[in-house]
Amino acid sequence: MTFTIDTMHQSDASFPDNHLSPLMRAPAEVTGDPVARVRWINEHLPAGSLYSDAKRALHPESRASWRLSPEPFWITEEMGNFLTNLGSDLQSFYRAINTLYLASVKGSQPAWVAEYFDLGRPETLVDYSRLNRTKRAIPGVIRPDLFYTDSGFVATELDSVPGGIGFSASMGALYASLGDQVLGGEEGMINGFLGMVASAAGAPDPVTAIVVSDESGDYWDEMAWLAQACRDRGHQVFAVRPQDVSFSEDGLRVPAGVTPGPRDPEPTDQTLPTIQVSVVYRFFELYDIKNVPKWELMLYAAKKQKVVITPPIKSYLEEKLTFALMHHPALARYWSSEMTSPVFERVKAIIPETWILDPRPLPPHATIPGFEANGAPLQSWNQLMSLGQKDRRLVVKPSGFDATAWGSRGVKIGHDLPEGEWRDAVDAALAGFTSTRSILQRFQTVRRATVPWYDFETGTVKTMPGRARLTPYYFASGTDGGVTLGGVMATVVPIDKKLIHGMVDAVMVPCAIRRQDSDTAFTT
Repeated sequence: MTFTIDTMHQSDASFPDNHLSPLMRAPAEVTGDPVARVRWINEHLPAGSLYSDAKRALHPESRASWRLSPEPFWITEEMGNFLTNLGSDLQSFYRAINTLYLASVKGSQPAWVAEYFDLGRPETLVDYSRLNRTKRAIPGVIRPDLFYTDSGFVATELDSVPGGIGFSASMGALYASLGDQVLGGEEGMINGFLGMVASAAGAPDPVTAIVVSDESGDYWDEMAWLAQACRDRGHQVFAVRPQDVSFSEDGLRVPAGVTPGPRDPEPTDQTLPTIQVSVVYRFFELYDIKNVPKWELMLYAAKKQKVVITPPIKSYLEEKLTFALMHHPALARYWSSEMTSPVFERVKAIIPETWILDPRPLPPHATIPGFEANGAPLQSWNQLMSLGQKDRRLVVKPSGFDATAWGSRGVKIGHDLPEGEWRDAVDAALAGFTSTRSILQRFQTVRRATVPWYDFETGTVKTMPGRARLTPYYFASGTDGGVTLGGVMATVVPIDKKLIHGMVDAVMVPCAIRRQDSDTAFTT
């Protein structure tokens, strides 16, 4: 998860008068005026600063804690086609990783693959991830973090428990209400989510509980918004905190109504009726599962096939080190046999070279495959510590199963750190290997983008040069097991920012296509 959200009670999130109703349309006099468009967007944002955590005071007229833009993030038709089709390739990658892990456990693929994934993981989770009845299960939501470089799109990581679903749904609807043809369509995010849970259940329109833990509480408001939006459309979807899940002989039940969030001290209204659920959408990370109330009951119900949990309880599918396996020479034959040649080549092109920071010594005659520094191969990751600044255009980040693996919390950019801090970052990554693997990637030089934003201080629209991250949301919602694109969000930060994430100075908008290929937010 890489998005932060302000906390507020779900009971406050009754999504009042300014809650954008389905298929709402802005008046004609608004759609052609950039200032009027921003005002419309601002007025129709859900109440309570729903989306992101402001790190400093905002203008009193702004209901957003980011910079509002009068228009979407424009991309070319070719880019739009690429993003639309990317989901099926990434789903193939997830399936191949899933198969690789299970084959490694059985001994038909190298044992070190499963060792990398399972080292330091709770035995309960490891055992559950290997259950035969769920062996084919993979995440139903796929969200890559994409940067656009001179060589095309690059995915720096995949998130299978992503924040931003409700945020992207509401923003897509807002810009669609202004007549913009957003990628995924006006209802793409909500329809994608509903289709995904139906696919997971194997039945149409299942009763669904979105279970949000305390650790994930920053995301409560958008998940409550998403649940309400689904109910507005006639579907039984409820956002609940884990302690409000109850177990009976029939399965799991949750309150059928609006309940407090995980960080809300308010008790749940005991007069609310309960309803049996078919699907639990797990909105918490597996590293925190021991701190999630009633998680044992949820696992027990899933084992007894009383409920389906998605994303599946498979920590190995939530590790960034999967990217390193794609480029490992010892696995080249596996990848080419597991995926068709065109899919393999496309996935390999979009996934950057990645290495696992493994502190174990190599034999004297061995070198780390594919990595050179100062024109020479490395025989130990300790050699990274002595690199000069110009050779440190590298990124170190936790692979997963740790609080620091969320968003940019644990990301260290080599050329942006003093030598001592860089040495400390590498040393900590190697020292923590047995509990949290870390990965190394080359720093990606991102193409600049220029976007308009509204300055509430001056009442004018200004332009901001910056760097963009695109986050498409894909949902496994087809009867054939395929995926659909729900929407694509762009986060644009000022040009001097190395890390791209939601912040008070960022412009955050859905993506849309302009037919003129030269008319795009990306610049040369």
